[in-house]
Amino acid sequence: MEGRIFVISGPSGTGKSSIIKALRNQVNGLGYTISHTTRAPRSTEQEGVDYHFVDRDRFLRMIDSEGFVEWAEVYGHLYGTSFCSLNEQMSEGSDVLLDIDSQGADHVRSRFESSVLVYVLPPSLEVLEKRLRERGTDDENTISRRMDEAIREIKNCTRYDYVIINEDLECAIEHTKAIVVSDRCRTKRNERLIRDRFGIRVP
Repeated sequence: MEGRIFVISGPSGTGKSSIIKALRNQVNGLGYTISHTTRAPRSTEQEGVDYHFVDRDRFLRMIDSEGFVEWAEVYGHLYGTSFCSLNEQMSEGSDVLLDIDSQGADHVRSRFESSVLVYVLPPSLEVLEKRLRERGTDDENTISRRMDEAIREIKNCTRYDYVIINEDLECAIEHTKAIVVSDRCRTKRNERLIRDRFGIRVP
């Protein structure tokens, strides 16, 4: 069974990273692509673990050589998902998680039609702002900018296959896990197994 792409999107502060981390620990055969970025690593980030940190020239060369499934510029920094990272894991049968915005999700869907798009929403904008402030990592200008971006970004959630409202993190994790597990049980995804074991072709 060839792997599937699961795109996880949502504004900063909705808990995407926590959901993805939990899924990677709890669901077997679930990979994750490490994005390339031109921004400098934060104090807690590691090369090849959080991101592949590259200079702008190298990133632009990868764009020119069509090395990215999707890429975007965010707050002056470039971010991208490489084809190599995706294809290698999917060809081995692993499903792959992508943490990207709605623009990137559109690019992925256009290249991989079977990809599954999941959007994580906060319970409300008020709760989202509260979470951003409680993180203590952003100044007032950054929080204001993130909130403006969240309002614009949330409008795109209706284009996604599934919506998860992260009011309780454990529930959000279980709901996202259920999406992955149920997709793996689709008849079409198990076509080869059905044919090989029972001699039945899936229409």
